[in-house]
Amino acid sequence: MIIRSIVLTDLDMICQHRESMFLEAGRSPDVLTTMAAPFRQWLMEHLAKGTYFGFFAEENGHSIGGVGMMEIDWPPHPAHPLASKRGYVLNVFVDPAYRGRGIARALMKAAEIEFLSRGIDYIILHATNAGRALYESDGWIRTTEMAKNLQAS
Repeated sequence: MIIRSIVLTDLDMICQHRESMFLEAGRSPDVLTTMAAPFRQWLMEHLAKGTYFGFFAEENGHSIGGVGMMEIDWPPHPAHPLASKRGYVLNVFVDPAYRGRGIARALMKAAEIEFLSRGIDYIILHATNAGRALYESDGWIRTTEMAKNLQAS
């Protein structure tokens, strides 16, 4: 297995991983269909600008997992009182046939190293039920974040 940086030509695979991740988390296929084109456009722009970056795990030239990353402009906060940005981890996915082999852990380690190289030492993510144990075993803690969709109110 190799871990490599994602590139613009990985657009289709990132979209595929994201859809699979959300399907496994129980999201509606209808919502994912609605989201597909807007996400693809967003991703294309952010990959081109370098504001979405990350890694793929590959075996024999085949993508078996990936992790996406972003820098978020954020005011100094008690969790990071001297820093005005956070790292955000998203789209963590490992092909079901390759799970249980440490691939997600290796991708997350690569992500941590990359964030540190960019001067970011506080990172966040939204964990699925399936991923929560992995993150907690690696030192991640639950926070008190809440959300509200103003269109659904």
